[in-house]
Amino acid sequence: MAEHAPSDEPLLQTPLHAEHVSLGARMVPFAGYAMPVQYPTGILTEHNWTREHAGLFDVSHMGQAFLVAEDKSHETVARALEALIPADVLNLKPNQQRYSQLLAEDGGILDDLMVTRVGAPGHEGWLYLVVNASMKEADYAHIEARLPKSVSLKRKDDLGLMALQGPAAEAVLAKLAPEAAALPFMMSADVQIDGIWCHVSRSGYTGEDGFEISCHGNDAPTLWTRLLADPEVKAIGLGARDSLRLEAGLCLYGHDIDTTTSPIEAGLNWSIQKRRREEGGFPGAERVQREIRDGAARVRVGIRPEGRAPAREGTVITTPDGHEVGLVTSGGFGPTVNGPVAMGYVARDVSAAGTDLHLIVRGKPLPAKVAAMPFAPHRYKR
Repeated sequence: MAEHAPSDEPLLQTPLHAEHVSLGARMVPFAGYAMPVQYPTGILTEHNWTREHAGLFDVSHMGQAFLVAEDKSHETVARALEALIPADVLNLKPNQQRYSQLLAEDGGILDDLMVTRVGAPGHEGWLYLVVNASMKEADYAHIEARLPKSVSLKRKDDLGLMALQGPAAEAVLAKLAPEAAALPFMMSADVQIDGIWCHVSRSGYTGEDGFEISCHGNDAPTLWTRLLADPEVKAIGLGARDSLRLEAGLCLYGHDIDTTTSPIEAGLNWSIQKRRREEGGFPGAERVQREIRDGAARVRVGIRPEGRAPAREGTVITTPDGHEVGLVTSGGFGPTVNGPVAMGYVARDVSAAGTDLHLIVRGKPLPAKVAAMPFAPHRYKR
């Protein structure tokens, strides 16, 4: 939750800003935007509501853009993006979505992003990208500087984006757009909800089943209000979004992954498909292939501190005899597991689940153990 804008710059507002204010949200600076960190009921209640019902999140601060090939061919645009990310884009089916990373030449992660092959007739040579709010200007500049002349980046700053997450999300959406509710995990569709054009994908960042819904910014308040009219749905702020993704063992850019970490160190091997592992052809491929083959020197692990004290980002991790072996990158209280949870990087030889560690909190070593992730089970609809 540390994406604060410089204090002398005015904060940007999402299309849903007035809705948050009217709901009594506590607004904070995040990635240059005024964003709701919580509503009056508080983070704990919002977290539990999302796990048990359906939470509605404003994620309109994220960057939405299209990559378009002049010849309208999927192969042209896919190969252009594959020169920048390690995912297999070429073999995406229409409306299929993948998670990947923009990589630096040394294999460090510049950002993580979602890539969807557009399925609308006549737009097969389009890719839809969603990038992190804090990195979107840098990402767009990086991508544009490296695209062939035949491929262009089209920013869509006029779109809103919201996430409907939780076990009731499917039933809620089924009343409004049955075809969207029928989507499998990581697939998308263009649908109408009360006459509003929406691009819906079955995805999210809470570990729960759910959807991300893109629409025109001027339609976002109407759609938001329509979704909140369902008694199963409540507005949820960034505070609970963070505790939900931490329990789900999901990386937050700028914290758990950054330019100093590779996808293999971060445990994101699954996001690099077999063809790309073998062929390479993306920035940092040599390092990524070496770490897949030989193992990375350090790896991201889950950590369960003993007792009730949470270990925050930056906490030093040692062996029980005091040898420093890593750092915590995300940590806090996990409401679903009813205890503190953390993630961090440790030397590979102390990364097995069950390994005893110490966390140096306020100068004192507190016992902890390496734990399997996710801390709360994923409930994606496969």
